[in-house]
Parts: sequence; C-alpha cells; structure tokens
Amino acid sequence: MSVKHQWILWMIVTVCLLAYFTLSLTRQPGGMAQTFLPGVTTHGHYQIEMQCLVCHTPGMGVKQESCMDCHGADLKRSTDTHPRSKFTDPGKMHLLTKLDARHCTTCHQEHVPDRTLAMGLSLPKDYCWHCHQEVGEQRPSHADFAYDSCATAGCHNYHDNRALFENLLVEHHGEPAMLEKQLVEPRNFGDSWQARYSESRKTLAAEENDAPEGLGYDEQISTDWAATAHAAASVNCSGCHTSEELEWTNHPTHESCGACHDSQVAGFLEGRHGMRLAQGLSPMTPSAARLPMYATNGHAELTCSACHTPHKYDTAYAAVDACVKCHADEHSTAYLDSPHYDLWQSELAGEGKPGSGVSCATCHLPRLKNAEKETFVQHNQNDNLRPNEKMVESICHQCHGLQFSLDALADEVLIKNNFQGEPEVHVESLDMAKHWFDERARLREEAKQKREGG
Repeated sequence: MSVKHQWILWMIVTVCLLAYFTLSLTRQPGGMAQTFLPGVTTHGHYQIEMQCLVCHTPGMGVKQESCMDCHGADLKRSTDTHPRSKFTDPGKMHLLTKLDARHCTTCHQEHVPDRTLAMGLSLPKDYCWHCHQEVGEQRPSHADFAYDSCATAGCHNYHDNRALFENLLVEHHGEPAMLEKQLVEPRNFGDSWQARYSESRKTLAAEENDAPEGLGYDEQISTDWAATAHAAASVNCSGCHTSEELEWTNHPTHESCGACHDSQVAGFLEGRHGMRLAQGLSPMTPSAARLPMYATNGHAELTCSACHTPHKYDTAYAAVDACVKCHADEHSTAYLDSPHYDLWQSELAGEGKPGSGVSCATCHLPRLKNAEKETFVQHNQNDNLRPNEKMVESICHQCHGLQFSLDALADEVLIKNNFQGEPEVHVESLDMAKHWFDERARLREEAKQKREGG
C-alpha cells in the first residue's frame, strides 16, 4: 500500500472514531458518556449524569441557564441574598475580584469529589470572610468565630436565609421544649376542591365507573376506587386513564396526576424521587440510590403510584409504609421505635387528635399553602433538608420550642436515632441574638438620655 493510501486510510479511521465517540457522548441517555465522566458526580446530580446535554454544551462547556432551569424558581422563592444582579452592578464590580458570583460554577463545580463539600460547594468554606471580614469587628460576639463557621447552625446561608433570622430568634427566645398546641397544619386541598365543584359533581358508585368494556380488570379495583376521594369528587376512571390524545392507557403517568395535582407533581419532579422523570429518563429506582435501601424493593419504579397505591390512594400508607419499605438507613429504621411513630400510631387509632401524629411525610413532605390558600403537601422531600434548619419553621416549631428544635437538628446522634432522647448539643444563636438586641436597646437608651440631658 502506498503512503498516499495509508494516509487516506488513517484519515477515514480517524473520522469514523471521532464520529463514534461524538455520537456516543451526545446520545441521550448513556452511550459512552459513562466512560468519559471526568469524576464522580454530586448527590444532587448523579441521577441525571448520563444526560450530559442537560448541563453541558456539545463542546462540554457548562450552560449557566441549565442551573437556573432547575434551581431558578427555588432561588426566587428564597429571595436569594446573593443574586447574579448584585455582581453585575457596575458599582459593585470590585466584588468580582473576590468572588466572581456571576456564574454558578464559580462555587459549584461538578465532577470534583475531592473538594466538594455539603450543598455542592466546591470552594473553601471560608469564602464569606473575603467580603465580610469586618463582621468580627462590628459584632463582638462574632470576634472569635472561625472563618469557615458562618453557616454553622443555619445562621447565614449564601442564597437562602429564610430559615433563621434575628427577629425570629429573639421572638422565640426562652420557649419550652414542648409547645402547648403540638399539632401540624391539616391538609385541606381535597375539601377545598370539593367546595369549589360540589354543585357540578356527585359521588360515584363502583358500578358507575366508565372503564372500557372488555378490559378484564379485577372487580376489586372499582370497589377500591369507589371508596376514594376521587370517586367522591366525581373523578371517573377516564379522568386518569385517558391520555391527551383521548386514548385509554392502563398506566397513567405523573402528567395525568398533574392535571389536578399540579403543585404536588411539580414538587415531586424537583426532588430526588422524580428528577429523572423531569429530564425524560426512566423512573428512579431504590437500587440506583446512594442511600441504603432494601434490596427487596430495589427495582420498584418511583412514580406517583409507588407511594400512592393505585385505586386506593391511601395517604396514611404513603406517609410511612411507602417510605420504610425502601429506606434502610439508620434514621429511617429507627423511626419505628421513636416517640414520633408512637404519636402517629395513636392518631391512626383515633386516640390522638388529627394532626398530632408525626409520620415520615410530616417532616420530609411539609405542608405548604398555594396561591388559593389551600394547604397541600410539598412532594419535594429534599426541599427542607439543605440546611436542615429549614425544617424548623415548617415542621419542628409546630410542636417544639425554637431552642429545642435547633439543638435537636444540630445533634447528629439524635438525628441518627430518629430523635429518641434529649439533644446534647446547644446552639448559642438564640442567646447571642437576645444579648445583641438587649445591648443595642441599652446603648440606644443611653444615647437618648444623653441627648435629653445635654
């Protein structure tokens, strides 16, 4: 073979290999992408790591808009204290020399597990100090704090400071460990829906189901359905089992559920249970989780039906049984021996007041109000976990005093045994805030007296 032919052959092989690797990298999902992962992905993104183009350009650059597509709404809800606009203000351009926060990847780089901290932070933890080093001089109480301790006990977070703030700390200083009420907010989505449509809806009986003839389903299904809120709200079989093309489907998707339960489905897709579905991937399964899970349910697909048993929609089952049949971590398994579980059992038995029980869902699927003031369940189970102080206002503080709540959430041992016992950690934030407010009031009073005397 001549040298010319050898060169042509080499070029053909090279082009073919490049085309193969390019197609493998960009094919969605998977392909050769796994081979070319530059490093382990964070817990927040590993489920979708095979969907490279969700975050990357074809040239493997990072798309800023990808971050905002998934996290923008949450940043807006949290009234982000460090928005991008703060760093594009010409008057504050000097801040860019300390932290170029115009780009998410300045603080949150992926595939660098050796330097990735909690919250996906890939910067050293002392990043606050570079812009706020005067705090130690302005607040004597902060003078001896370590440079990397700003987020300790949830006091200061870069984006979201809704969990704790000084007025809240001072207002609830000195509260007892147990508050008087000890009840969680009741759900009223179903009642509200019934009230809105009661005139045009009626409760349907089992024999009124509109499933197609010849479907061959178990009669127990229609009996179960007739006992649900769906039948009571006149939602017939076709309401869930008919696609947008008006074709019957035996397996409705989350999109069918979202036609009526849009807030719940939106939260589900934002959380770890539904984020794969949000990107067009197959459902998450417990076997693919990084947390310990029971192998017996390893291949269960996490759709709405995984927790809400089809045709029964038992919310009590979804609140506990659906969780503990999969989660095998220390915190989850200890729940069944906890005082919270005892309260849950008491409520189910009718011995405790409605709202007095504490299920898995009580803490991890908090109840929120939508625009219509309806109380619905947030189905993003990760929404109040990072940092865990976000649970205080929405959950813990409905039964426990603020100091007790913060101490318990800071006690790693207590978290692992699912709060069986008293916290042995003391968070000083409330005392510090109270002291600061008292001292500030004293100084103002002294200044006032000086002015009046002078």
